[in-house]
Amino acid sequence: MDLTEGTQEEKEIRSKKMMLWFGIGSLIMSFAGWISAFIVSKKQRLNEDWLSNYELPQAFLISIAVIIVSSITYILAKNALKRGDRTTTATWLVITFVLGVVFIFNQFEGFNQMIKGGYYFTGPSSNITVTYIYLIAAVHLAHVAVGLFCIGVVIYNHFKQKYTADNMLGLELAGNFWHFVDILWVCLFLFLYFFK
Repeated sequence: MDLTEGTQEEKEIRSKKMMLWFGIGSLIMSFAGWISAFIVSKKQRLNEDWLSNYELPQAFLISIAVIIVSSITYILAKNALKRGDRTTTATWLVITFVLGVVFIFNQFEGFNQMIKGGYYFTGPSSNITVTYIYLIAAVHLAHVAVGLFCIGVVIYNHFKQKYTADNMLGLELAGNFWHFVDILWVCLFLFLYFFK
């Protein structure tokens, strides 16, 4: 299909979806760069100061479950809207938002657990391995905060009755971004857990 075909509204919808996917693509490339730097640093520093026996915080593991459930609740919200059930949609959206806040709390708790374990981001007692873990987790956390802001806008717009079963573009865009940051955290955690 030609991207220039269709009504003005259809063109705008396609362009907004394309912009989101370009943004997600650039985020994937950014995280791929940090992961590559992690791998290269490990190979270069393996016999020097690379830490291979670190333990990821328990809070990071809990955050995986929280963020997966939040993706499910967002899907339930979208399905409820497709059925025209606005009350259930609102309930699932609010639950998703709360789970996002719980995820952020768990991440900060994970950072606290790392500090208590003697793993610091910078300073004389820091380590390049742990610095990468902090960096990757913190940058991901910033994107979760952006996702939460988007969900907040979706909740606001939902209460303003902007979305219907036939018009849910904002809800879909925010959902796609939210699912992306969810999947990204699972992949990042698994990488950091197994690639020591």
